[in-house]
Amino acid sequence: MIRSIISALLIGVAALVPAGAGANGPIRLADDAPDSHVVVPGDTLWGISGKFLKEPWRWPEVWRLNHDQIRNPHLIYPGQVVVLDRSGASPALKIGKRIGAGGSDRALYEKRFPQVYSEPAKSAIQSIPVRAIQPFLSEPLVVNDQQDADAGIIVATQEGRVFTGAGDTVFATRILPGVPNWNVYRKAKPLREPVTGEILGYEATYLGRARVTAEAGLPQPEAERGSDEKVRLPVPASLTITAAKMEIGKGDRLLPAGRPELLSYVPHAPSDDMNGRVVSIYNGVAEAGRYNVVSISLGKREGVEIGHVLSLYRNRGETLYREDNVGRPQQFKLPEQRYGLVFVFRVFDRIAYALVMDNDGPVAVADSVRKP
Repeated sequence: MIRSIISALLIGVAALVPAGAGANGPIRLADDAPDSHVVVPGDTLWGISGKFLKEPWRWPEVWRLNHDQIRNPHLIYPGQVVVLDRSGASPALKIGKRIGAGGSDRALYEKRFPQVYSEPAKSAIQSIPVRAIQPFLSEPLVVNDQQDADAGIIVATQEGRVFTGAGDTVFATRILPGVPNWNVYRKAKPLREPVTGEILGYEATYLGRARVTAEAGLPQPEAERGSDEKVRLPVPASLTITAAKMEIGKGDRLLPAGRPELLSYVPHAPSDDMNGRVVSIYNGVAEAGRYNVVSISLGKREGVEIGHVLSLYRNRGETLYREDNVGRPQQFKLPEQRYGLVFVFRVFDRIAYALVMDNDGPVAVADSVRKP
C-alpha cells in the first residue's frame, strides 16, 4: 500500500510544465460532453479527457494542475466520478462523489479536492496506455556515429562460443571503469530524413543486458613468437549476460544502461513551432494506426521533450491539370491534411519515438508532424 496524491500518471520521464504552458487558444468542449464520467478499469486520463474535450491532451489545463501538482501528481482510481464544472470562465474537471439520485443529466455531486488515498499503485489509471510503450523505454536504441565509435565491443565469448545467452560470460574492450550495467546492441538500419535522405541516427537492435564482473586489467606480458622479447597485451573486461532477447556474439556493442525510473508523462504542446516528418514505423510496417510507435525527425536539438504532443499532417503530394486538354499542364501542390496526434515518450539527439494517440486514416512515412 502506498500514499498517493491525486493525478493519473504512472511511468516515464516527467515533462514538467506549469498548467497552460503551450496552450493553443481557449479550451473547447466536445460536442456531446457529458456532465460526469464514472472511472472504470482500463480508462486512461487521455481517454477520459477525450469524452469532455476536443483536445484531450490539454487535460493538465482543465484539471487546473499547477507546477507542484504535476511534479507530485494525484492518482485517480476506478469507481471515482469525474465531474465537468461549466460554472467558471473556462471549463474544469474535478473529482466528485455522487450524493443524490436522479437522471444522468441532473445527478448531484459533491465537489472534492485533492486528498490522500491508500491504494495499490497498480489500481490507479494511467495517463496513456503504458503497455503500448513499455518495450520502448529500454529498447530500441538510437545511436549516432560517435556513440557507436565510443561504445564497448565484445572481443571474445565464453569458451569461444559463436553466440552466448543469459548467464554466459563475454569479454569486452572500451568498458568504462565504475559503470556496472550495460545494454548490448547490434547496429542496424540508418534512420534517414524522408525528403533529404540525411542520416539522423541508427536504430540499433537491442540484444540484452550485461553486468561487469571484472574490469579491464593491466596489460600482461607474453612472449613474442620466435623471440625472447615479451609484449604486453591488453586484458578486456569480463561481463555476465544478465538478460538476452537475442543471441549475443563477438562484435556486438555495449552502451551504459540507464537506471530505470518510475516518473510521470504530462502531455503539453511545444512552446515553439516545430516541423518534422515521420521517419519510420516500428517493426517495418508500411502504415501505422492508433497506439503504434513511430519515429520522427525531431529530437533534443530541436527542443523536443518527453510529453510533447504533435499534430500529424498527411502529405497529399502534387497534381497536374491541363484545362480542356489545351496548352501546357499546370502543376499544383495539394494542401496537407491534419489527421491525428502523436505523443512523444522517448527523445534522442535528432530522433524521437512517439505513440499515435488519435488518427483519422493510416500514418505513413514522410507525413509531417507539427505543433498542434
